[in-house]
Amino acid sequence: MGAVTPLLQIAAGQQANAIGKFNQSVANRNATIAEQEAAQQEKLTEFDIAKFNQSFEQMEGTTRVSLAKSGVELSGTALKILQSNAEQAELQRNVIEYNGKVKQNQKLEEANFSRMSGSLARMQGKQAQIGYYAQAGSSLLTMAKMG
Repeated sequence: MGAVTPLLQIAAGQQANAIGKFNQSVANRNATIAEQEAAQQEKLTEFDIAKFNQSFEQMEGTTRVSLAKSGVELSGTALKILQSNAEQAELQRNVIEYNGKVKQNQKLEEANFSRMSGSLARMQGKQAQIGYYAQAGSSLLTMAKMG
């Protein structure tokens, strides 16, 4: 039974190392997914801005037609309304872009954290392997002293 103990410890060390590698691969896959989601968020932000621009252009066109139908010239208050609408639209575009960047950065940070977690899992597996190998060596030395 004494000779089996070092073999079991070596097997446990190999298993600990394999588990560390597996956990690292899972974390790396999660990081890749998060990076893909960040890229999707960037495209979604572009889409949201384009959709907003389309809505704004329709609203601006409707406003201009309404002003023209009522006989109002594009000066004074009417011009101030159009200018204010344009300023508000630019502000809204900036908000959409900012919110998209925040979401994108959150996903990139999630990816970084996953990769760090994976590296840590790999190191823990390697350390456990070294510990089991040390135990196996100690067991062999103890058996050699007794034998």
